[in-house]
Order: sequence, then C-alpha cells, then structure tokens
Amino acid sequence: MINQRGTAVWNGDIKGSGEISTQSGTVQAPYSVGARFEGQKGTNPEELIGAAHAGCYTMFLTSILTKDGKQVKQIRTESKVTLDTSGEAPKVVKISLTTEGEVEGLTQEEFQQYAEKAKENCPISVLLKAVPEMELASAKLK
Repeated sequence: MINQRGTAVWNGDIKGSGEISTQSGTVQAPYSVGARFEGQKGTNPEELIGAAHAGCYTMFLTSILTKDGKQVKQIRTESKVTLDTSGEAPKVVKISLTTEGEVEGLTQEEFQQYAEKAKENCPISVLLKAVPEMELASAKLK
C-alpha cells in the first residue's frame, strides 16, 4: 500500500485564507474563497482535483498503451471540474476529460478505445465516480 498526503492550513474566518501543500513539497500554494469563487489569485480544491485527475488519467493511459506495445511519444490531458454553486452547498457536478495523444501505429478508433478504458479505470477516475457526470469529451491522435 502507498500512502500520500496533502495538507491544508486555514487562517481566520471564511474571509481568511490558507495554504495547500503536498507531502513532497512540490506543491505549496495559497488558497481562499476569492480564489475558489471569484477568480482571484491562488488555487482551489477543484483545480487541484483537475490536475490530479489529468495526471493520473494520462499516466494510466500511457501505461495501458505501453503494456500493449504501443510507442507513445506524448499524451496531454485536461480535466475540467465543474462546480455548481446554485444550491445551498456547492457541488461538483461534472468532470470533462480532453486528451490528445501522439502514438505511433494507432488508429483514431483504437486511441478512442484506450482513452475510454483509461477514463473508466484510472484510480482517480474510480475515486471520482460519485460525480454525477464524467465524460471523455475528446480523444484525438496528433
């Protein structure tokens, strides 16, 4: 089993701010209500979930392609996390993946199949299955 940690520290009331960091120390970023809801500088949980999901998905897609002997030059993925703020409590209601790959000897249809398999099975996709809608909006070969 592998355990990884993230840490958050918040200072003050809801108008305060905090810092989110990772175990490795690679990520150490300010966050606040303004950064989450008003476009101010800093990060927010949804952005970090998107980055984690894009990273996991891309690594998983590369892994299954490599295991099948495909020559991967590059995979680039965006995970767009949609937060609905219209109700009493904000809710993540959708995650949309867009991925583009440069893979030798693969048809667009084959890449689409691999991309769907990665969406269903990467560990972070599995974790996020509680989100009402998760789609693979686009999977393109270069």
